[in-house]
Amino acid sequence: MTLAYLFFLSSGLFLGWSLGANDASNIFGAAVGSKMLKFKTAAWIASIFIILGAVFGGSATTKTLTALGNVNTLAGAFMVALSAGLSVYFMTKAGLTTSTSQAIVGAIIAWNLYAGYKTDMTVLVKIMSGWVLCPILAGLTAVGLYFLFKKLFTAWKIHILMQDQMLRIGFVIAGAFCTYALGANNIANVMGVFVLTAPFQTADFGYFTLNPAQILFFMGALAIAVGIFTYSHKVMATVGQSVMKMSPFIAFIIVLSEALVLFVFSSSALSNALTSVGLPAIPLVPVSSTQAVIGAILGIGLLKGGRSVNWSIIGRIVAGWITTPLTALVMCFISLFFLENVFQLVVVMH
Repeated sequence: MTLAYLFFLSSGLFLGWSLGANDASNIFGAAVGSKMLKFKTAAWIASIFIILGAVFGGSATTKTLTALGNVNTLAGAFMVALSAGLSVYFMTKAGLTTSTSQAIVGAIIAWNLYAGYKTDMTVLVKIMSGWVLCPILAGLTAVGLYFLFKKLFTAWKIHILMQDQMLRIGFVIAGAFCTYALGANNIANVMGVFVLTAPFQTADFGYFTLNPAQILFFMGALAIAVGIFTYSHKVMATVGQSVMKMSPFIAFIIVLSEALVLFVFSSSALSNALTSVGLPAIPLVPVSSTQAVIGAILGIGLLKGGRSVNWSIIGRIVAGWITTPLTALVMCFISLFFLENVFQLVVVMH
């Protein structure tokens, strides 16, 4: 692996760092903010399981993004990932709810337009359906889990001190599951566009092997882990303070709901199982963990009468769905032109 390759890969690694710095707060913010878990404990759990999820579960959503656009040059992949990362940064600064999933889709469409390739509308509709279904499914899941665990706690007559201990353990288990699902679902956003140009050979470790794509996913997951350790503490504290108005029980329900939703959109085995019994297949697409959390919070808020729900959040979600991919699209298209015509780099291989 050359220094030139590492330079081009840096935009994907930056995108991974950003994802780790921000999205880990959705998972462990409540637990760290409420002192139920120490930050270092949360960071280690998140890092280990996000790497496992990315390496061993990231292929399904990556196939979907590759079907949307086969970015076939290293310079093109660099600019697609960089445009996605910068658009997420600018949208976040503007106060809009956004995600790497929507940004990378907009950037890939820009590459298709610049290359003169047709965007597969069936795949695009499939991806966009995941964006709509994600917060809705998270809200419904949160309501179902709320009633289930309330009934269990009441039926078992668990003492409040024992409930606290069970919730601490629950946060660890749900957080590990959620970060595994986050790695499996979102590694496609970070490294998916680099898969076709990966220069690696299959690595044999005896008990298991890693193909070139998995080695790439491992590198991206390490960047996510660095983001968790270097910057997510501050973001977790902020999220934790805002979530402190909820009980630890509600926070646990929201984390578990997020985990289940991310897993559903990442699991080819679950999708195949549904189709085998005649049910519709689940779209295996990258979705937003932020919007999954917001959906779960709205679900619980509506269950409690909706008085505490900030309805402007829904407006920001819709605005993010539209603005983020469009921003990434415009930025990527213009940047590809400069990369090819000013820096004389090959951004499309015809």
